[in-house]
Amino acid sequence: MKPTTIKLLLICLVACPILFTSCMYSKKQCQKSYAKVEKETFDVIIVPGAPMDSKSLSRVLKARIYWSKYLFDKGIAKNIMYSGSSVYSPYYEGKMMAMYAEAIGIPKENILTETKAEHSTENVYYSYKKAKKMGFTKIALATDPFQAKSLKRFVNKRVSKDVANIPIKFDVIRSLEPTMISPEIDIQQAFNKDFISIKERENFFKRLRGTMGKNVNKTYYE
Repeated sequence: MKPTTIKLLLICLVACPILFTSCMYSKKQCQKSYAKVEKETFDVIIVPGAPMDSKSLSRVLKARIYWSKYLFDKGIAKNIMYSGSSVYSPYYEGKMMAMYAEAIGIPKENILTETKAEHSTENVYYSYKKAKKMGFTKIALATDPFQAKSLKRFVNKRVSKDVANIPIKFDVIRSLEPTMISPEIDIQQAFNKDFISIKERENFFKRLRGTMGKNVNKTYYE
């Protein structure tokens, strides 16, 4: 069997269950998850990043950042931790998201960053460890329903069952869209001068292990 064929089979084995379960995360389930937490207050919410190499926010990242602002404005989140290293581009995802968050009105003193994570599993794992080290006890994950569902098993098994899940309610995002902007920021503040793409540092199989949470460095934030 050709190496490329093996890669495709492995991708399907990993991605298909995730896609299947994520598609099952219905609007009703998102509302149910939100209903569980709307009267609670979390010390910090974790917001995973995504590759960024320009001043324009992708729709996914814009939704994640504005959802975190919504939760902050509602008093559900006291603080927000944006997570992401410089993985596929030379810009730290966590830092860029933090700059956008401050630009749209979240106070700087309530914005935190985590910049070691290179996969969504690590976004949660490292952010949780950093948050606990900082003394936070009540922690939640706030992201889009697709990612929230795909991470649920990992979070429960490898992080903590106490991490609450607050998937984005897209009806809220749609209502905010007329006011949602991509403010100008100085992206050079998030530039990593020592950047080497993960594709150059790790082969396909190592990156696949990372996606599954197999490359977690447990010594970070000890």
